Amino acid sequence: MLPVIRTNNYFPSIFDEFFNDSPMRNYNQRVAVPKVNIAENENAWTIELASPGLEKDDFKIEVKDDVLTISNEKKEEKKEDGKNYMRREFSYCSFSRSFMLPELADSEKIDAAYHNGVLEVSIPKKEAEQKKDSRVISIR
Repeated sequence: MLPVIRTNNYFPSIFDEFFNDSPMRNYNQRVAVPKVNIAENENAWTIELASPGLEKDDFKIEVKDDVLTISNEKKEEKKEDGKNYMRREFSYCSFSRSFMLPELADSEKIDAAYHNGVLEVSIPKKEAEQKKDSRVISIR
């Protein structure tokens, strides 16, 4: 299993619901961290990161010191559309998720694809070394 490293320290406040119900509040400013599914089979681990509304070019995937980091720096565009919003929950904010790679992970062959709002990162496992037959070592 891949351990998850939390890179944000968001703790909900007891006042959040009170202030979120105010019509003066035009959008939700909480830090949004995409949810992930992590699956394993005999050949690889797969991380699925739910991220609707983003494009594949919005992501940065990096491996450093056996830590896989998926991040984005999406800037919310301010556009005047003439609407007077009573509540606005659609927003895009930057995020970063990090995962400690297992010893068996082949970090040189990690692959990623983005389809229908889900980023899928495939982390292949290194091939197990063939068991060697025992041999007798002669003494000189």
